[in-house]
Amino acid sequence: MNPLFRLRWSHRLNPVIWKIPLPSVVRFGCKPVGPFVCHSVRCYRIRLPNGEVPEQIKELTEKLFQGDRRSLSRSITLLESTNPLRRQEGQYILSQAMNYLHEQEKSSGRYTLRIGLSGPPGAGKSTFIESLGSRLTGTTPWLTDQEETTTEPDERKKKAKPVPIPTDKHRVAVLAIDPSSYATGGSLLADKTRMFELSRDPNAYIRPTPSGGNLGGVARSTNETVLLCEASGYDLVLVETVGVGQSETAVADMVDLFVLIIPPAGGDEYQGIKRGIVEYADIVLVNKADGDLLAPAHRIAIEYNSALKYQRRRRPNWRPEVMLVSSYMGTGLPAFWNRVLEFKAQHIATNELQSIRKKQMKVWMWNYIKEGVWDQFRAHPKIRLELAEIERQVEAGEMAPGPAAEQLVQLFSQTP
Repeated sequence: MNPLFRLRWSHRLNPVIWKIPLPSVVRFGCKPVGPFVCHSVRCYRIRLPNGEVPEQIKELTEKLFQGDRRSLSRSITLLESTNPLRRQEGQYILSQAMNYLHEQEKSSGRYTLRIGLSGPPGAGKSTFIESLGSRLTGTTPWLTDQEETTTEPDERKKKAKPVPIPTDKHRVAVLAIDPSSYATGGSLLADKTRMFELSRDPNAYIRPTPSGGNLGGVARSTNETVLLCEASGYDLVLVETVGVGQSETAVADMVDLFVLIIPPAGGDEYQGIKRGIVEYADIVLVNKADGDLLAPAHRIAIEYNSALKYQRRRRPNWRPEVMLVSSYMGTGLPAFWNRVLEFKAQHIATNELQSIRKKQMKVWMWNYIKEGVWDQFRAHPKIRLELAEIERQVEAGEMAPGPAAEQLVQLFSQTP
């Protein structure tokens, strides 16, 4: 057993409680009790012994900055680990990565781009990433005979303008979040299988991650993974969420640009008026706009475009736009990417991109606090002692849920 931990026998509902000596523990705003700080191990950031960083972790960090894919995967695994020592090593790598990125931005003035992709199941998110990513890395050519399309019927009659073909090549990282089973906790992680060409591209990196039961369509460590990918030299990070509905908007607080992908004939215009995920979208893409679905795609695009006019803008200097794309044919992709570059240039020039990321760091901190408080609540000795009885009374109708919750909160606020 690691000498960092000690066992102490406690009450009957929790015969074993892990205790960690104070010199080895840093808590999130929690006061130590007696000679120990107790409760859930996941709440702690444990310092490395004697403050020394193992040489293999330093070497792993250096290789990460050099763009080594295996080092990137190992670093992400450390951050996703539930082992407190392994996760603490991952936090060290993360802190070094943040400093490295800050210095890179100051010296070069160049910023990476983070794009969140969300939408209902079956909208074609993985196929869209495969089609767009392979063109951004240079393995698949862009269509040269494409013309810009619009969703306004009167403008469509005007002479279409040729769309500039993107020429810059990028290193693309894809974070594919896969839903976890509530029954078994397992996950198929099958999104990577739908990105066959992109997964073999040396300029692309795909990391499937289970959601772990987290709400919002993302995983617990998505923020950290984005930063590690950027530190490893990937200038474009695509975050694909699980198939979501109207209320899963957590990814919007992790990325610079939020793209909603919808299938054609996916509902009438009132679906677009609903508050929720549509309200957060910076660009709405109607995918599968080809063949027999081209006419329905035009129709749903016009309806969403009309609905967006009645919603308050999330960004003062950006008007959400509805665009048509076909991941299978590749049509609409140059126009979409030019619009993305316009978004990036505009927000960098006005310092809005930097402001967005600063606010996201604060949201990130509060997410940690919520998770830490929840873990402490579940591991509190008095909560463990009384929880089963209070739950029994609520189930039997002897106590209302409201007073039961208040009683548990009062127990939690007391010193264990």
